[in-house]
Amino acid sequence: MRERRSTLHHRFLSTSALHLLLVALSLTMVLPFLWMVLTSLKPVAEVGLENWLPRKPKWDNYAEVFRVIPFARFYWNSLFVAAWVTFLTVFTSSLAAFSFARLRWPGRDKVFLLYLSTTMLPGLVTMLPNYQIMIKLGLVDTFAGLILPAGFTALGTFLLRQFMLTIPSSLDEAAEMDGASKWRIYWDIILPLSRPGVIALTIFTFIGNYHSFFWPLVMLKSVHRYTLPIGLLFFDTSRGQSTHLIMAAVTMSVLPMIVLFVVLQKYLVKGIQLGAIKG
Repeated sequence: MRERRSTLHHRFLSTSALHLLLVALSLTMVLPFLWMVLTSLKPVAEVGLENWLPRKPKWDNYAEVFRVIPFARFYWNSLFVAAWVTFLTVFTSSLAAFSFARLRWPGRDKVFLLYLSTTMLPGLVTMLPNYQIMIKLGLVDTFAGLILPAGFTALGTFLLRQFMLTIPSSLDEAAEMDGASKWRIYWDIILPLSRPGVIALTIFTFIGNYHSFFWPLVMLKSVHRYTLPIGLLFFDTSRGQSTHLIMAAVTMSVLPMIVLFVVLQKYLVKGIQLGAIKG
């Protein structure tokens, strides 16, 4: 009985310590977001002060954002570009993953390793060649110039390939015996069964491109085509930085992404877990 009590006591202490650690880690991630929301409600005079809570919340800051910049236009541009990049990335990555995972052709694995090695290159290294290509194609300062270079990713191909490898090959063989083409196998069998992986890639791609900054900054010249991260630069002027308005705009832009993540998080976790089962 004494040993059992000792074991239960030790387990309780271990569980409590783990929970405290998780709470501490959670606070480190929640505090910056909380500071952002509280700062968005401060008047200009309180922005530089040490107090976290505004003495009198100023909800007009959110309306002021729409008066200072065309926030709705920038927001729509970000959603439009991110949605098209996500669609193109998921489509091309799933086709490439199907080829690398389900088809057999000479040098397949070597080509895949070569393709995967491109993930080692920093984005800034490929930015200049991509920009030169967009100049030759006449796509500078266009949405197509933002979308096309970002629509192909080796990381997305790797994620979906790992997921497709977990699907039994007997399904392909049975479909081929019934006369199904490779495209039919991909579209009607493999792609639906890869839904968790596709959803995980969709979330990663959409959020990553929604907050993209450097590539739109290089490509865009016209104000009406600015995405939201570029549009926020209007708050940084020679008269100073409107921190309270920046925080209000960022809060409005981040909240939809948080909702999207919360709604689809179970698919995200499932897609990552299943994709890591077989290599």
